[in-house]
Parts: sequence; structure tokens; C-alpha cells
Amino acid sequence: MVVSTALATMDYTPVHHDTALARAQGSKDIFLNILTTMGLVERYVTDWAGPRSVIRSIDVKLGVPAYAGDRLTFSGTVVAGAGERLTVEVRGRVSLGEHATGTVTLETQ
Repeated sequence: MVVSTALATMDYTPVHHDTALARAQGSKDIFLNILTTMGLVERYVTDWAGPRSVIRSIDVKLGVPAYAGDRLTFSGTVVAGAGERLTVEVRGRVSLGEHATGTVTLETQ
């Protein structure tokens, strides 16, 4: 998944597909790129909110790397809501700690 999503997002940075080079640069292994992480955050929220939901804004900060073979687990909490507009705080964790934290504002239908 790490390699295929990096290539699908046209991110040819070697640390996302070349294990030897990633390790030579001090990394434990190859790791997810930001576009993949953002896509997974969006998918987590829209899977919860339903197929007719529309994301209006997203603000995510990266933390520790999500290495190949590690499990990335998401959790979320609605922190604000008015009518059909909700703000969800999202956290993505791996074995090293928080990989991604942020908020997603969406409209549900």
C-alpha cells in the first residue's frame, strides 16, 4: 500500500518506495506520504458520515511516520455541530504514537 499509493499520487520520493534508500537516510523503513494520509483521513470521516457527506475543510498535522507493515488506526470525535455542518477531530495512531491529528469539517445530508 505504501508504494502503490505513493506512485498513484505521483510522489516518486525514494523514502516512499525504496527500502534501502529510506534506511540509508536514517528511516526504519518506507513510510506513507502526506497525500495518502490525507486520503485515509477523508475516507475515515466519509465512511462514518455516509456517502452523501461533503468535506468542506480539512486541517491535518503529521506526527510520527506510518511505516510499511505498521497498523494505522483512526478514531474521531464530533467537537462541533450546527445543523448539517459538523467538525470532527480525527487521530490516526501507529505503534510509535500519533501519525496524524486534525479536524475535518463536513456537511451531512
